[in-house]
Amino acid sequence: MPFHRSHLHSAEATLMTKGDPKKVILTFAVPIFLSQLFQQLYNTADAWIVGHYLGDQNFAAVTSSASLIHLMISFFVGASMGAGVVISRYFGAEDPDRVSRAVHTSILVSLISGLLLTVAGVILTPQILRWMHTDPKILPHSIDYLRYYFLGSLALVMYNMLKGVMNAVGDSRRPLYYLIFSSVLNILLDWLFVGPLGKDIRWAAIATMISQFASAMLCLLQLSKKGTVYALSWRKLRIDGKLLKEILRFGIPTGIQNSVIGLANVMVQSNINTFGDIATAACGAYSRIEGFAFLPITSFSMALTTYIGQNLGAREYGRARKGARFGILTAVVMAELIGVTVMIFARPFISAFVENPASIEIGVTQARTESLFFCLLSFSHCIAGICRGAGKAFVPMTIMLAVWCVFRIAYITIAMRISHNIVLLFWAYPITWTISSVIYLIYYLKSDWIHGFETPEERAARLARA
Repeated sequence: MPFHRSHLHSAEATLMTKGDPKKVILTFAVPIFLSQLFQQLYNTADAWIVGHYLGDQNFAAVTSSASLIHLMISFFVGASMGAGVVISRYFGAEDPDRVSRAVHTSILVSLISGLLLTVAGVILTPQILRWMHTDPKILPHSIDYLRYYFLGSLALVMYNMLKGVMNAVGDSRRPLYYLIFSSVLNILLDWLFVGPLGKDIRWAAIATMISQFASAMLCLLQLSKKGTVYALSWRKLRIDGKLLKEILRFGIPTGIQNSVIGLANVMVQSNINTFGDIATAACGAYSRIEGFAFLPITSFSMALTTYIGQNLGAREYGRARKGARFGILTAVVMAELIGVTVMIFARPFISAFVENPASIEIGVTQARTESLFFCLLSFSHCIAGICRGAGKAFVPMTIMLAVWCVFRIAYITIAMRISHNIVLLFWAYPITWTISSVIYLIYYLKSDWIHGFETPEERAARLARA
């Protein structure tokens, strides 16, 4: 079915170049916030059910795999962000033909990537877990869990890409509905398999895999709906070379950025594992709590990427600046409120996941070391989201590579040689969040990020007028 300009204004899509910027950003960000909340709740429920029914060692096996999972999927998630930048740009410029070609290119690439990740994850799991110094007592459980988890990689990659397509055209509600469904399904299957049926840790991963495929299928059904700006036709699935270059230009830096952060986190996790399974369980419990701080960070960062992309595509520069300021301030305040809450209630929060008093103490120490710095974590991610939306994906990649990877790993290496003290590991995060925030602030105030999509002719004309 041919595209028409009217499809840009369908109920499934929202132009973010019209209306009050605050209302537009909130309307888009709130569904993402809720979807992330449900995702975090089902991740938390997954870990809690495993810990409750299978004990602290199995809980440690699940949580010790988290950083590796992030590392393996983060590159492909970054690529989906690159696709979102391209799609939102042409959607804002009201160019439905390029939107359609970018959608079909992105989906085919994600299908191939998901298959490759599945094979790599299943094959490499045991060796990578050994490289991470996973405690021998939990290694067999970690291998079982992670291998089955990676069997759902195709669904995970596809869901993130399909969600990114819908988000790029201003539709953040339907991904929320699909994620709520898959979250509830995951929790029910977790409880059924591990609880009444008495299955082992592999079945917790199987429950996650089933729920991921369910959410991906729901997204596919929506994108196959005729008459929408992103209507998917299986016969049109092909790679458009020119648009693929654009997607990779924005997606590869974001993918590298996510991957190097994941690599640094694997390094941190490897050092945590040297303190034994008690520390692994404690830090795993904290990571589940910290996930809630990422809710406003992720939702506003994604909202800002789409908002900036659409408005700069439409050459609405003043509107882009106004929305950027609002998004940053709101996300920073919300993240810090969560941080204060974690600081105050650290002990009961950690105790909900682990029972060993030593694990509880370590988890509380980590929470009280890092939580008050969530505002800086939020600020860094929001500026990174703005840069991606403005077509400046190499900026956050460079900053994250230098600070959150190279400097963080150097700090950890030096600190652990000076003193094998786990608190020094915890400080790696606040220190690097602070440094990156200072750099991002300077870039945001001093650079010309607002004109990221200008053609050479437009730039020359603007400079001539000035």
